[in-house]
Amino acid sequence: MFGTLMGQKTPTLNDQFAGSQAQLLPQNSSLTVSPQADADEDDTPNGRTRFRAVFISDLHIGTPGFQAEALLDFLKHHTSESLYLVGDIVDGWQLRRRWFWPQSHNDVVQKLLRRARKGCRVIYVPGNHDEFARHFVGHAFGGIEVVHDTCHTTAAGMKLWVVHGDHFDGVIQFAKWLAYVGDWLYELTLKMNRHLNSFRARMGLGYWSLSAYLKLKVKKAVNFISDFEVAVAHEAQRRGFDGVVCGHIHHAEIRQVNGVLYCNDGDWVESRTALVEHMDGRLEIIHWGDQSVMLTRATWPLEATVDPVHRSLANQV
Repeated sequence: MFGTLMGQKTPTLNDQFAGSQAQLLPQNSSLTVSPQADADEDDTPNGRTRFRAVFISDLHIGTPGFQAEALLDFLKHHTSESLYLVGDIVDGWQLRRRWFWPQSHNDVVQKLLRRARKGCRVIYVPGNHDEFARHFVGHAFGGIEVVHDTCHTTAAGMKLWVVHGDHFDGVIQFAKWLAYVGDWLYELTLKMNRHLNSFRARMGLGYWSLSAYLKLKVKKAVNFISDFEVAVAHEAQRRGFDGVVCGHIHHAEIRQVNGVLYCNDGDWVESRTALVEHMDGRLEIIHWGDQSVMLTRATWPLEATVDPVHRSLANQV
């Protein structure tokens, strides 16, 4: 199915952001359900936190790099009224080359479906790695709504544009072959990263992302991130939004870009981050570490907001 769907023509930018209402798409699922994925929400720890909204993206389910156990642990400790899946949830690019789908990946899918069944509103905004799902915009599966983009209004009244962000990546739009090459090199870096962290674990050291470190040390990569943020924020402002929530570049951040609130929820391959909205409208980035430990957090609004705001996890970890 992945190969057939991804071989079709992708809609234009205007078509991508047309918006639609979800309808029911019947489906048959043969996934195995593990006790961990099927555990009732009441069985989660007493200290769990309930948010108004949770935003996660770039899981890349179907790749060895996806940190499924960490995400399952995060979901076990946090519930929400709404859950936004902001693209690259399933990695169709990698699955076309090599099938990889262990039980833990099934567990994540079942966990997300269970959230929807339990009353959490789950909204799925496909990205470039799961672009096949864009053909199902306007439908829902298992209660999960599929949309090209959407608007989330915070408790404080801010209107946030929720979009994956790949349409603002020139490589994806104009040199897709180069994106495939970059994806292969990135996967190679992640493989090295897994071996490195396996060694660090034996030495009693915590998780550290080699790929994230290299990305922030290479000047062109830093410039790409900055250009991406400016382009996404500008489009959000042009559309009349107060801010934007996106993914795509695997760089979690909350900051103002030319008067627009820019939020990136990061990924679950390198940084294991999520963007959350508290019941009072505060926005926060959570970096979920080993053994159910919250390693870092960046919150908006801050107590002092006179100076330009910049809260990047890269500067905190």
